[in-house]
Amino acid sequence: MVITAQARRSRYAPLVLLLLALLCTAGIYSVVATDSATATSGSSSANVQEGEALFEANCASCHGPDAAGTDIAPSLTGVGAASVHFQMITGRMPMANNSPQAEAKEPQFSEEQIEDVAAYVASLGPGPAIPSADMVDPALGDPASGMELFRTNCSMCHNAVGAGGALSEGKVAPSLMDSTPVEIYEAMVTGPQSMPVFNDANITPQGKRDIIAYIDYQQNAESVGGNNLGSIGPVVEGLWIWIIGIGGLCLVAVWIGAKKS
Repeated sequence: MVITAQARRSRYAPLVLLLLALLCTAGIYSVVATDSATATSGSSSANVQEGEALFEANCASCHGPDAAGTDIAPSLTGVGAASVHFQMITGRMPMANNSPQAEAKEPQFSEEQIEDVAAYVASLGPGPAIPSADMVDPALGDPASGMELFRTNCSMCHNAVGAGGALSEGKVAPSLMDSTPVEIYEAMVTGPQSMPVFNDANITPQGKRDIIAYIDYQQNAESVGGNNLGSIGPVVEGLWIWIIGIGGLCLVAVWIGAKKS
């Protein structure tokens, strides 16, 4: 007796294969989501509860009591702990006023309070986590490689050395001269305000360390050519030459002429 392939195939086979595919997809997603939703290694239900209380007292008026967003502020579901930590540790949140861009200022909360709020927001949905120390250690990066990555992806807004620059509609790309490695990493993975998001597919974790190492070098490097005029670029250098340099020569020429006459 010969059994054909069609006879051996059950009519339930496509359904079984579909269920297996869904189970595999759900398993992979749960691993990735769990990893990205972890705010810090020490987060607990107590951190989340403390963060929720702080959020309701200080953030809910704009972002809504459930952080789902309002007409004046976006939803925080899925933004991750890193986004909250960046915005609060740099003092951008809470916002001082409704302007085109949140301005950096002294943080309004302690580090512990900020981590609690970050833990609460992270519990609402998966998102980028606060980086660990080794992820942002400049000693583990290559400044030369970081320079290439920075000038390819960041210099058009932040200037070639991270000194900052003007954008459109009253916005600015801030200077990175006072930014910490954690803040730089969190900005790359969350894309605050006008900045794009650089996930691991755009810039690898090692690439992010290289960029941090390059900025760290610029923050601590001495200017071998004298005063760097803020490292803003050729416009300022040209103004200095025309106004101070040539202007000074003109004054000397006038003085010499006056002496001879």
